[in-house]
Order: sequence, then structure tokens, then C-alpha cells
Amino acid sequence: MPSPSRLWIPAAIADLLLILVFAAIGRDAHARGDIVSGAFATAWPFLTGAAIAWVVTRAWRAPLAAWPSGVCIWIGAVLVGMLLRAVTGQTVVLPFVLVALISLGVFLLGYRVLATLLLRASRKRQRRA
Repeated sequence: MPSPSRLWIPAAIADLLLILVFAAIGRDAHARGDIVSGAFATAWPFLTGAAIAWVVTRAWRAPLAAWPSGVCIWIGAVLVGMLLRAVTGQTVVLPFVLVALISLGVFLLGYRVLATLLLRASRKRQRRA
């Protein structure tokens, strides 16, 4: 399995891209103008939350671990994201909070679980060879 020091940059980029995808899908679903710049406007609170969670949990030590790294980044992104949205006058309603929890959970935990399974399978294949 590759060392965490080699995986943290791709994991951080994946988090960034998946949060942007979440925001872009939401913008597109609600026909809210320019998807690209709008996605950044929608995503920045969640990106900030994810970045804070990365630092607080030192996720670079185990960037693909669903627990605790993935869960903390997911919850941090949603919690801080919603707080920042509220402070800046953006919409924070229960249905949006639930959609963000579910969507970001699937995105931020899902790829970690898949990557871990693929890395384990690859490691088993290498041992057999």
C-alpha cells in the first residue's frame, strides 16, 4: 500500500473536487445561473470546513481512512459549511442540511472506502505474484 505521505495530496484534491461537484450539481438542479462560478460560491463554506477538519485531525497521516479521517472531514465540511452559510446570509434549511449530509457523506466516505478496497486487492495480487 502506498505510504500516506504519497496519498494525502490526491486525497485532498479528491475532497476538493467532490465538494465542487456537490455544489455544481446543486446549482444545476436549481437552475441558479453560472454553474462554474456559482459552484465556487456555494462550495467555499464546505471547502473551508473540510480544510479545517484536515488540519484538526491531521488527516494527512491516514488520508484514505474512512474513520477517523473521512468521517471528520465529512462532518467538518457540513458543520462548518452550514455555520459559514448562516453567518454570511446564505440559505440553511433542514432539507438542504440533510441533502448536504447525505451527498457529502456518500462522496467523501465513498471514494475512501473504494480506494481502500482497491489498494487492498492490489496488495493481495502483488503478494500472490
